[in-house]
Amino acid sequence: MMQPVQLEAHDKLPVPPGRSGCPVNMTAELLGDRWSLIVLRDIMFGGFTHFRELLTNSLEGIASNILSARLAKLVAIGLLTRDDDPSHKQKVEYHLTEAAIQLVPVIASLGEWGARWLPTEPELAVRADMLARGGPPMWEQVMDELRDEHLESRARLDDGILTELNMAARRIAAERGDRPGSDDG
Repeated sequence: MMQPVQLEAHDKLPVPPGRSGCPVNMTAELLGDRWSLIVLRDIMFGGFTHFRELLTNSLEGIASNILSARLAKLVAIGLLTRDDDPSHKQKVEYHLTEAAIQLVPVIASLGEWGARWLPTEPELAVRADMLARGGPPMWEQVMDELRDEHLESRARLDDGILTELNMAARRIAAERGDRPGSDDG
């Protein structure tokens, strides 16, 4: 079982005080809106780091003004960084911070719960199923890959867990004759 990370007071995220000091309440207030976890999911698992990529690849159809507001919020609270894109002067990239990377087990658990209890699409649920079967050891591997990609600026591994998760979703979508998130079939 994963040990909780012990942070010093100076390591806390810069967030406003919540309605209570309860960790569940504070987290729900921080991430409980409709879009924050979805944006983090798309950066983590989709590998999208540019505004336009996030907007055009959003399975849920996020509006540009909402995406802009969520990205600004996630940067302000320390879950994302906003960095100049070295390949283009007018573009920026969004990268996960360590605090966001440590949300992988939370997102994996939410996905597992949703795949178990809600009517989901097979090509979208396959990642949740694989993460659930792989459990904490796989989550650690995913977090290590995300650290390499987002904190160390290394390219996503062609043979890594994140690539394997996305390939599994594409395989199922191809078998069904659609793409992940489409309304067909």
